[in-house]
Parts: sequence; structure tokens; C-alpha cells
Amino acid sequence: MKAYLRTFGCRANQYDTEAVRAMVLAAGGECVEHARDADVIVMNSCAVTAEAEADLRQALRRSANEATADGRAPTPAIVMGCASARDDGRLRTIPGVRALVAGADLEAVADALGLDRAAALTPMGQQDGSRALLRIQDGCDEHCTFCATTLARGANRSRTPEALVIEAMRLAESHPEIVLTGVHIGTYGHDLGTSLGALVTTLVAHVPTVRFRLTSIEATEVDTELAMHFREGGTRVAPHLHAPLQSGADAVLRRMGRHWYTAATYRAAIQQLLADRSIFALSGDVITGFPGETATDHAQTVDLVRELPFTALHVFPYSARPGTAAERLGGAVPGPVARERAAELRAVVADKAATYATKRVGGNADVVVIGPGPSRHGLTEDYLTVALPEPMPPRGARFTARLVADSNGLRAITL
Repeated sequence: MKAYLRTFGCRANQYDTEAVRAMVLAAGGECVEHARDADVIVMNSCAVTAEAEADLRQALRRSANEATADGRAPTPAIVMGCASARDDGRLRTIPGVRALVAGADLEAVADALGLDRAAALTPMGQQDGSRALLRIQDGCDEHCTFCATTLARGANRSRTPEALVIEAMRLAESHPEIVLTGVHIGTYGHDLGTSLGALVTTLVAHVPTVRFRLTSIEATEVDTELAMHFREGGTRVAPHLHAPLQSGADAVLRRMGRHWYTAATYRAAIQQLLADRSIFALSGDVITGFPGETATDHAQTVDLVRELPFTALHVFPYSARPGTAAERLGGAVPGPVARERAAELRAVVADKAATYATKRVGGNADVVVIGPGPSRHGLTEDYLTVALPEPMPPRGARFTARLVADSNGLRAITL
């Protein structure tokens, strides 16, 4: 079997695609670089924005059209992920689509591929990327009014610490960094009587050779134990928090259904965690143009972003998702206004990021080498992209470096 795999969306999706890759390889199959060379296509879909779903459909149609132009039947395609779980019928009509698998049901993917279901339960070893992904949970118990992910992924479900340690130990044999991911990782362990902080403590103790990094976690869900790991130097747990903000206006947060924090409690949580920290990456998500967002609401978001030490920010103009409660809210914001507000926020954070990078010149960093071939580069513990020293260390290497100014940003010099 020759399989072509493509991922749309988040780190959790990327992990699930890696799991499919591992199943194919374990069965003696091959993963190819181009859809035209494949016996089967697996598309892992995203439903966060309308654009993500449109990109998926376009990719499927392009593959089918290329096959037809070559005089071939469309390559059979399996679509998994969030868009698959919420298909309105359009995916099934695309030539070549053979099966839709809701969410990350890896056993169902194995069935669709004609593989043994046991392969879906085998802990992964080496992954395709320099940094490994480890999905610690799936699903979400919240109901944000703009989000289709809960509808597609279901309730929070945590993997056991024992299973995660076993998989992390295998991943550590080939990867210098392991990224803990999921749909709502701050709720890890609620269904098992444990917590994310306790899991990180367990992983750090049992898998001593790698650096762990966390993906998105709510600022107010960082407990004392997890905060301790963030503050302990960065060689075991990267000092990097991606804390979704979505809005700095309480009125908008209420309309979004983000009931567990306010602008003030978000600010306090960040300030407490980053107190006296000179090396720390803070990123987040913001939605502009949410229904009912006023110019005053937007100004409050800008003020909060200016106040906090963000080093990056993902800003998205609001995209209505079918079936979500936000569709029924009034006060639509014109698209050009939402895009203008997004551009303003991006510009604010670009300046903050440049200032932070300048302050890191002359300091030391824990660098992991990522990227392919001659285009590879370094990633620091605080998520800075840096040029590598010559001769370039191999992909997957990890070393301590001093950061110096470079014509294109920062360069790592081996100590």
C-alpha cells in the first residue's frame, strides 16, 4: 500500500496523522510525497474556519481532477477529522471519497485502510517531524458559541499516564522535544482523578532526556504544579505558554461562552506566571469581528495585548460555523472591519516580538534543530526561530548556544 497523508488544522490533528503513518508503515506500506503516486489518500480535516473546510474540498477535487486528466480513476480517499464529523453531504459527493471517519477514530481509519485494528493501539515511535507530538487527551467539555470542535470531537477523554509514559519513552529515542497536545489539554485528568501538572511531573521524572512543550492551555488552568515546571529553567519544560485570549472585552467573552475567565483574571494569571521571568514565550489566539464586538470592545482587546508580554498572537477574523450558537447572535461585524482590527493586533504583536528578540541577544538558549535539509534552523526553548552555526548541526540535534544578532534575526553560536 502506498498512502498519501495530508493534515489540515491543529497539532492534535498532526498527531493523529502521525498515528496513521505509523499504522501504514507497520503494515509494510509506504507513505508517498504526492497524491498521484498513492493507492489511497488520507486527509485529516479541520472545521475551525470555513476556509479550512474549503481548502480540504479543493484538495480532494484537485486530486480527482488530476487523475481524470491522466486517464485514471480518482484515487480512493479517506477523510478523517473534525470536518468529516460534521459533513453536510458535500464531501461524500466528491469523486474518490470512499469513507468519512469522524474525529480521530483511529480504529475506524484502520478498518477503512484494511489494516488490523490492533495497529491503531500500538504506541508510536519515530515520527516524521523533528519534534514529536503526543496527544494526551481528546474532546472538550466547554461550549464556546463560535466553536465547532466540541460538536465534532465530543467530551474530554484523557489517556492514562501509564500509556503516555510508554509512548513518550519510545518517542524520546528519536526526538529531542515532545509536544503535549490535545483539544483541551488543561482539562487533562479530570476524568481520571489527576491533573495536567501531575502528568507533566510524571513525564519529566520518567523520560529524562527530552524537552517537553505544551500546546494551547487556558491561562487560568495553569495550576501550581504546572507553574513550577514553567519556572524551572526551561531545559525540561519549555517556558512557553499559548493561552487563548479570544477577546479582551468581558462583554464579548460572555457572548462567546468563555465563562471561566474575564479579562482581569486572564491578566492576573499571566502576570503571576511570568513574574520576574525574562525568558518566556507568551502566545495566544484572538478572534476579531465577533458578533456584537464594538469599537470599544476592540480597543479593550488592543489595550490588554499591549499590556501583556506577548511574543506571538494568532489573530482570526470571525468565521461563522454551521450549527454553532454564535450563528444565532445578532450584531454582525462587516468583514472589512474584522480584517482591519485583525491587522492592527498583528502589528502590535509584531513590534512586541521584535523587541523581545532583541532583548535575547547575548543570552544563552537551548536549541533544537528542525526543518529539512539545508533549510533547517533552530528552535529555542522560548520558541524563537534562529539561524544555525556552520557547519550546520543535523536535524534533530539539541545543543546549548549563545544568541547573536544576525542580518535576518538571530543566530545560535555553539558554546
